[in-house]
Amino acid sequence: MARRRRRHQGRDISGILLLDKPEGITSNAALQEVKRLFRARKAGHTGSLDPLATGLLPICLGGATRISAFLLDADKEYLVRVKLGEVTTTADAEGEVIESHPADHLTREALEAVLPRFQGEIEQLPPMYSAVKHNGERLYKLAREGIEVERQPRVITIHELELLSFDNPEFEIRVHCSKGTYVRTLAEDIGKALGVGAHVVGLRRTRVGPYGEEGMVTLETLEKKREGEGLAGLDALLLPIDTGLAQWPEVRLGPDLTFYLRQGQPVLVPKAPIEGWVRIYDVDGQFIGVGEIDDDGRVAPRRLLAK
Repeated sequence: MARRRRRHQGRDISGILLLDKPEGITSNAALQEVKRLFRARKAGHTGSLDPLATGLLPICLGGATRISAFLLDADKEYLVRVKLGEVTTTADAEGEVIESHPADHLTREALEAVLPRFQGEIEQLPPMYSAVKHNGERLYKLAREGIEVERQPRVITIHELELLSFDNPEFEIRVHCSKGTYVRTLAEDIGKALGVGAHVVGLRRTRVGPYGEEGMVTLETLEKKREGEGLAGLDALLLPIDTGLAQWPEVRLGPDLTFYLRQGQPVLVPKAPIEGWVRIYDVDGQFIGVGEIDDDGRVAPRRLLAK
């Protein structure tokens, strides 16, 4: 009986919070703090940020966890500050410097000349300090034990790579990239292409899928909201679940099609898209969940919210 009570602790609150994660804590620590403040029974985030990083960390509460995987797969944007001339164990400022090279001869023109190599579809080797698994073990755990294992390169896409400033030995870039991109590895590879090495000294995520910096809130703001306005004040900050899928087309179903869809059956919807993912609503405009157009042109249920 006690186990059942623990399982159901917390509120069944649903929505998406755009958290501005502070520097110095893990994404999971930030998630647990949000969950505590909202007294939420269920919560999840949509892609880890390193402790060094700040910025946008969408937190999915309750039913919103049903779409968290789609935000995890979404494109991301970052502002990245990179230091040339030093290679670290972790490819960022938290690691130990293991190589040093003079970089004072480098110019903005030299940097601009190598950046196009890293745009478009490229291969990246996951860093040892990452959450990728090797034989069931996280790479970062092996790295902390001084163990390095062979990794397979992954294909990722850098949609945009813009040089914002150059003040040798540091420069700042804006990166618009696909899921699975390791920004630390990107910085390290740019430094390698310049022959001097590099590592990340500042990282801020500014976009995840349809969400930008507008509407982000800090943990401090949440604390003050909770103290001044209670849970109602916090709940007012939550975005509707379907805003995380705003880039997808929508379909609306009448009562009969809604019934069959909820039974797990694909349904034929007039004027529906001919392929891809869709947001599904009932006749009253209530968001039902996510579907995909199957080979027969029907809307097949993929992630449905509870009634």
